[in-house]
This record gives sequence, C-alpha cells and structure tokens, in this order.
Amino acid sequence: MARNPKQTASEADGVTYRRAKTWEIALSQMNNGSAMIFYVLVGLMSYLQNAGYGIAVAAAGLILTFTRVFDGLIDPLLALVIEKVDFRFGKLRVFMLGGWAIRSLAILMLFVWASDTGLGAVFFIAMYVVYIIGSSMNDIAGQMTGPVLTNDPRQRPTVQVWATVYAYFVPAIFSILSTVVFLPRHGNEFTVEMLSETALTYVACSLVFQILACVGVSRIDKPENFAHLEVDRAKADVSMRDMWNLLTKNGPFQRYLISGASDKLAQVVKSQAVIGTLMWGILLGNMQLGSVLGLIAILPGIVFAIWGARYTGKHGSKAATVTWTWICVILAAVLTVFCLVVDMGSILGNLALTIGFFLVYLLLNGASMVVTVASGAMRADVIDYELDRSGKFLPATVTATYSIVDQIVSSLGATLALGAVALIGFTTAMPQPTDPPSTPILLMSLLLFFGLPILGWVCTLIAMRGYKLDRTEMIEVQKRVGARKAALDAAEPDTEGVLA
Repeated sequence: MARNPKQTASEADGVTYRRAKTWEIALSQMNNGSAMIFYVLVGLMSYLQNAGYGIAVAAAGLILTFTRVFDGLIDPLLALVIEKVDFRFGKLRVFMLGGWAIRSLAILMLFVWASDTGLGAVFFIAMYVVYIIGSSMNDIAGQMTGPVLTNDPRQRPTVQVWATVYAYFVPAIFSILSTVVFLPRHGNEFTVEMLSETALTYVACSLVFQILACVGVSRIDKPENFAHLEVDRAKADVSMRDMWNLLTKNGPFQRYLISGASDKLAQVVKSQAVIGTLMWGILLGNMQLGSVLGLIAILPGIVFAIWGARYTGKHGSKAATVTWTWICVILAAVLTVFCLVVDMGSILGNLALTIGFFLVYLLLNGASMVVTVASGAMRADVIDYELDRSGKFLPATVTATYSIVDQIVSSLGATLALGAVALIGFTTAMPQPTDPPSTPILLMSLLLFFGLPILGWVCTLIAMRGYKLDRTEMIEVQKRVGARKAALDAAEPDTEGVLA
C-alpha cells in the first residue's frame, strides 16, 4: 500500500519526508478562516443574549461558561467517531462540511430567525449546544489537515503560517465589517437588527472559505493517509483509553497542553467584544480603532509569521516558542507601563504617543504570531511522537484530548470578562463606547488586555523547561516512524498485483 504518494528526501536529516504543494497548504487552512468568522460572531454572543433574548449580563457569562465546558466534553466523542470512520474518499471533507452546515444553521437560528421573538434562555442554550457540536466537528477535522499534509520540519511551520494569517486576517476584516459598516448603520449600538445583518453576511462568506478548504485537502484526503503502524487491527482500534494514555503518559503533550491552555484563557478574555469596548471605545475614545489597528497589523504580522516559520524550521518548535515568548512578555510589560504612565485619552491627540503605542503594539502582535506558528508545529510534533510511541496515528484524538482541558480552562474566559466588567459597575447593562472613562475601567482593562497574556506566557516558559521534542529529537522520531512504515509496507501482500 502506498502511504506517501509524494515524498522528497532531505539529505541533511537522512529522512524521507512527506510534503504538500504550497497551494494545497494555503487552501486547506481556509477552514481556519471559516472558523474565525464564527469566532467573531461568538465574540458578539454576549450582546445577542442581552438584546435578543433578555438574558442578564451575569447569567450570560454563566451560560457561555457552561456551554464551553460542554464543548470540551463533546470533543472526545466526536474525535472517536472521526478516527474510526473511513469513507472510500477519506474523511476530512465530510466532517469539515458537515460541521459547517450544523454550526451555520444554529447561528442563523440564534441571530436571525429566533432573535427578539420572545424565546428565552432555554432556547438560546439549546441552539448554542447545536452550534458547539457543529463547531467541534469542523474544527477537529480542520486541525487534522496539517499533520496529514506534511511531516517535513521545514515545511510544517508553513502550514501554521497560513493558519495564523487567516486567524489574524479574517477576524480583523470581519470585525471592521461589524464595527465600521454595520454598527454605525444602527446608531453605534449592538441592536438585534445589527447582529442579524452581521450574521447573515458572515455565514455566506464562511461558505466560500469552506469550499476552498475542501479543494485544498482533496488530494490527501484518502484512507491510506490515516493508517496506523499496528498490524493487529484490534490493537490499532482507537478508544477512550488512548486519550487517557495520551493525557497521562505523553510528557511532551502534557507540557504542550499547559502552554496552550494558559495562553488560550488570556486570548478568549481579550477577544471578548466587551473588553474591546473598554479598551478602544472608552479609554482610547475610538471604538473603530481596534479593528483598524488589527487590519494594519496584518502585513507586518505576516512578515513576522513567515520569518518565524523559517526560524522554527531551522531551530525547532521548542526553541522558537521559548525565544519569542520572552519577547512577548517584555513587549506586553512595556505597553502596560506606558498605559499607566500616560493619559490614555490623550494618546490619539499626540503624534509621538500615538506612534510609540502603535509601534510597540505592532511588534507585540508580530511576536505573538511567531509563537502561534511555533505552537502549531509543536502540536504536529506531538502527534508524530505519539505515532512513534504507541504505533497509532491519532490527529483527531490529540486535538480532542487537548480540547478537553483547553475548553474547560478557557471556558472561564467569558465569565472572567463579564464578571470583571460587573465588578466595575456594569451589572445590568453592557459597556458602550459612549461611556466615560474611569480609573477602575483603566486598571481592569490593562489587567485583562495585557496582564492575563503575560501570565499565560510565563506558564509557557515554565512548561517548556522539560519539553524534550527539540529539532534533533524530532529527526530521530521521523527516522523511527519511517523505518516502521517501510517494514509494515514490506510485510503487506501485494494486493494490487493480485487484483491485476
């Protein structure tokens, strides 16, 4: 059986790697772009709960927290289904498109068809659970594409470059659509009509991304590319025990989990629309600034990501993660001190202050992109290490097991954000860009916008101290996996010749 239809040898490593075409990588990661469109909509969910379903601010936070925990619990079940099911034409496209259809239906029900019709919290929770099921199905399948496309350490970071570009570019573009186009058309208020118009546009655009992603994975979406190294089918069968073993016996995965989950918590809190309202609308006095700045940051961010991919390919995911995480910590600390020393309301009125703030912010955005690229390559390394360790190729299982802890930890994000604004006085109504600034708003905004990310990066640095999958070790892993695949292929009967 031909497991790797297109391979290229690396004389430097002494390993025969599986590689993908550049256009395949670029299109396949558009699944991440589609997911990011829905991610922006979820950021508006707290406003939808309040305006469309009459749910109080505090209750909204609890609902989003519990449903996010459910998201983490449903992932293992979906992963087992994805690992076990094999269609004649593969599996990625089926679950990517199926997940998109389910999540789109739920979003249209929540934002368009049922909003402001008298339906309350029970209906909202039910539809949001449906959304979570579709979202998990699509995301797990989408995150499997990278390890299947390539195992070349020089090319593997490139997969994450494209995923990262979409992760930054798409939210920036669609945040601008909501805050610069849709929001002003509705009196600069997050109304039911504004949210409905936004959702319709976003779902239509996500379909285009999804179709292109399926085109990108069409060549590699074949059953042979998901094969294990176990000859015994009983031993190769995937079960919940594999998730438990992964969580308890795979040391590199444990450290990767700590790093990713701590960073994700900070990211979820920071991405909440209400935190953006505090930072950009109230403190800096320009609600549209955050979206515009995010768009401006894309070009230098892409440059950082491309350079970071080369750095990661040369030095390995561990070295790249440690180096650029330190840079992120330093830059975030500088911005925090800057915002405490300077009157934030005067920044946009002073050219020197504006340039200084924007420059450091752009550098921080670029450095965090490099960390994201390295982290994506690290997940693929962990998947290959598990294949070497257990003989099982478990991209969906690794993704889902990571998601269990990731979702539980990051589920605190919405609660922390909404609970934080409640502590500074917003208990019955959400903050609006027209609200006056105050010291409590300043301190809470800086704590959530910069303080939590710094804490997450410190956790990453601690976790990486014992992470053993550096570049040298990963070359050895690929050699062992390649040797076992060659031995397995040699042991299999030539069924094609018999049929011929």
